[in-house]
Amino acid sequence: MSDIFETETDEDEAELKELEDSDADGYEDYAGGSYVFPHPLYRLKLDYSSEAIYATAPKNLTLKPGDRVLLPTRYGSDLARNLGKSENPVGIRPSDLVEVIRLATPKDIEKYEELESQVQQAGEVFRDKVKKHGLAMKLIAIHFLVGEPKVLFFFSSDSRVDFRELVKDLVAVFKMRIELRQIGVRDESRITGGLGICGRPFCCHCISEKLPSVSIRMAKEQNLSLNSSKISGQCGRLLCCLSYESKVYEDAKRGMPPDGTKFFWDDTAFRVTAVNAITKMLQITGADGRVLEVQAGCFKKTGGKWKLDLNVGEFESPDD
Repeated sequence: MSDIFETETDEDEAELKELEDSDADGYEDYAGGSYVFPHPLYRLKLDYSSEAIYATAPKNLTLKPGDRVLLPTRYGSDLARNLGKSENPVGIRPSDLVEVIRLATPKDIEKYEELESQVQQAGEVFRDKVKKHGLAMKLIAIHFLVGEPKVLFFFSSDSRVDFRELVKDLVAVFKMRIELRQIGVRDESRITGGLGICGRPFCCHCISEKLPSVSIRMAKEQNLSLNSSKISGQCGRLLCCLSYESKVYEDAKRGMPPDGTKFFWDDTAFRVTAVNAITKMLQITGADGRVLEVQAGCFKKTGGKWKLDLNVGEFESPDD
């Protein structure tokens, strides 16, 4: 039997559904009609969270890759690093764009480095206060904003946390605005980073701009074994790459009969039982027990029905 189709036992679908993440950013390609994104458009990155931001710059300011700039973020005015120009932005909307305030000055950089040196001590203070109040909170990251007196504490918890008294204690220590952000396991992976099962750094940490929505349907469409250990990442949720590769599979399957398609050939009723979009091979099973592997090019759709024509392709028995 050929090994181009996986036959591993699947897990219960209700259990697999728990791997999906309802808190994902869930961005899709923007289809806003005639809107044209401004040029030049820059792609910037917040180093502390690995979050990407798309921004324009004042007309008198040209940015080079690697430049540090001050810009508005959802948490406040802060520093970001320019990754370069973005010619064809994907997955963003016009409302996502911000405008760079100015280039970072040597004084800004010096302030950033000084604040970064305080992160470890701030972490010790935070943990002491959490212990004092008996809160179930796991500290993930700390970041001091450069553009305004404010510190962000990112934490995870299995339940909602009433941290009002904790905030009062932290304000008394740091003498600045305090913002606590409870994040999910996928955001935790994006911030902390690590290596995936492929041996490469997490996509969410080094590649993606946002956390994409990922579903079990995507794993099915990619003909993957529905085994949680193979389709989930270290965060315990479905692999981000399932979403990135989903459209590749959608495009590859165009012009191919879908799984379950029924047709009549060689005086026998057949059904498509597996589709491999990458190899362009389909497994078909006949009512007489025959199991064949056929090139997608052998199928033609005529009058809304799929027909098999071996004169335009090849087929083989899985036992060959």
